[in-house]
Amino acid sequence: METAPEAGQASLRTALANNGSLPNLVASLTDSRDSLEAYLTLGQISGRCGLTLAEREVVQITAATIHGCACHAPGHTAVALKKTDLASDLVTALKSNRPLSDTRLNAIAIFTRSVIAMHGAVDGQSLEEFRNAGLANTNALEIVLGVSLATLCNFANNLIQK
Repeated sequence: METAPEAGQASLRTALANNGSLPNLVASLTDSRDSLEAYLTLGQISGRCGLTLAEREVVQITAATIHGCACHAPGHTAVALKKTDLASDLVTALKSNRPLSDTRLNAIAIFTRSVIAMHGAVDGQSLEEFRNAGLANTNALEIVLGVSLATLCNFANNLIQK
């Protein structure tokens, strides 16, 4: 907090109040006020979308696993286990890219992988399977939003670690 640029200190105070501690990513993003603002804004928007917290965590853990982010996956694993009803075996399967026992969450994980692999150009069959799991086009776009947030976090974390 003491060494952060003055322009980013209000955001840091907000992040500290929301998390109880200051995540390394947030502290590092103070070097770029716009990146910090994007992270905080995307996080707020994602938090109010139609996906549940557990579903959003599936997106975040899936993306972090694909992006090779050693910081983000453990952080979201902790959130998933402490703040949602996701069982530890489900989270383990998710991080290992194995099928999930919950049909809806499995569809979200598969769709997230497809969005990342296909750069959003998911094929019609994948979209149909997603819908067959009880998910809507709105949810598909919310997953793209979650992938956007995860990409910012994962890539920034990966860069910071170098």
